[in-house]
Amino acid sequence: MPTSPPDVRTAEAEVATDVVALRRSVAAGAVGVFVHWFDWAAYAYLAGTVADVFFPSENGTTGLLAVFGVFAVSFGIRPIGAMVFGPLGDRIGRKRTLSLVIFMMSGATLTIGLLPGYAAIGVAAPVLLVVLRLIQGFAAGGEFGSAASFLAESAPRRRRGFGVSWLEVGSLLGFLAGSFVYLLLSTGLDEHQLTSWGWRIPFLVSAPLGVIGFIIRNKIEDTPEYRALEANDTVPSSPVRELLRRNKRQVLQAAGLMAAMHVPFYMVLTYLVTYETDHLKHSAGSAALLSTVISLLGLVLVPVFGVLSDRVGRKPVFVGATAALLVVSTPAFLLMRTGLAGTWIAGLLLGVILAAILGTYAVWSAELFPTRTRQSGLSIAYNITAALFAGTVPYLMTVLISATGSTLLPGPYLMVFAVGGLVAALSLKETAGSALLRPEDVSDAAPEHR
Repeated sequence: MPTSPPDVRTAEAEVATDVVALRRSVAAGAVGVFVHWFDWAAYAYLAGTVADVFFPSENGTTGLLAVFGVFAVSFGIRPIGAMVFGPLGDRIGRKRTLSLVIFMMSGATLTIGLLPGYAAIGVAAPVLLVVLRLIQGFAAGGEFGSAASFLAESAPRRRRGFGVSWLEVGSLLGFLAGSFVYLLLSTGLDEHQLTSWGWRIPFLVSAPLGVIGFIIRNKIEDTPEYRALEANDTVPSSPVRELLRRNKRQVLQAAGLMAAMHVPFYMVLTYLVTYETDHLKHSAGSAALLSTVISLLGLVLVPVFGVLSDRVGRKPVFVGATAALLVVSTPAFLLMRTGLAGTWIAGLLLGVILAAILGTYAVWSAELFPTRTRQSGLSIAYNITAALFAGTVPYLMTVLISATGSTLLPGPYLMVFAVGGLVAALSLKETAGSALLRPEDVSDAAPEHR
């Protein structure tokens, strides 16, 4: 009796199931990331206005440094959030931490949008702003690890790179939405309107988006890998202790990949707007437009690089991207000094390189860790590097350029992290197509199980 038709139908059904599962996991994983980065982008783009509202000063640089300082401090608390939500996700599941972090982030963002300024309540205004940014940073410490673990464990093995790449599509969508809103506000409102009420709009818009994200995440099932741990009674009781004893090398390798992502991400999509207006003397509208176009380019290219990593491997894509970053960084900032056209060419080139890094680093990092400690490993590596290198980019560049007078410093700074990413990548084996659930995850002999 012929067997081909049933086999074909079975294959088609499996593909359809894979597609449906992938769509659900992408929606649940990316929606919170979108809300998170929309908020961060809004804060970064509106840095000058926020400085006027909460840190009034005759010296504009002093107020800007205060705003960027709050930006950096909120990153500083993220490792604490990682130490809470990472192990929590390994103990109680990805779904629950996904729901919890989006609830906390959205609540804090809404409150910032309602917060009175310095003129109304004095020093209490900047103090409350710092507190709310700390809450956001604490919750954000659990976002990446939860979402990356969930997407990696939910995506079909042969399409895992593509599936996890949507985590960064969510990030870019958030930045795109933030830059678009800033473009509308900066062109549609005068300075008085923007300072008195216009700056609140992005933060207030985040609230309903957060509610939608919470509902989506609350309805999903946990991942097959985590459910396998529960079924085999091998959920770890002390995931961080187990991680540090068994997976220290993987934490360091993931940190190298992530640092090579963090610095270009914030340099290109956050600080470049301030760099253009303050040092290249381009208009705020032009700077925001370039940021928008770079984000749009990333939306197209990040999933493409994710697919490419599924086909040729994580290593060739990531090594090629960081090598290009090493070569291009300083010439790109030299090119920006030639005028607006040079700035656009350099910005778009850096955007392509960034898209290749974004399309591969998260899935490669997720594949380094066993299921038992995956969320802890991802959360800790991601947020320690974010605290040290990401949130400090605008602040460091502002201080260093002010102290030295050299506007070329961002180029060599990027080169340092390109080297770090290359070293980490070259120390790793190819992991595309590997199984995430390992024998030791579900074995009766699994260490420190419940």
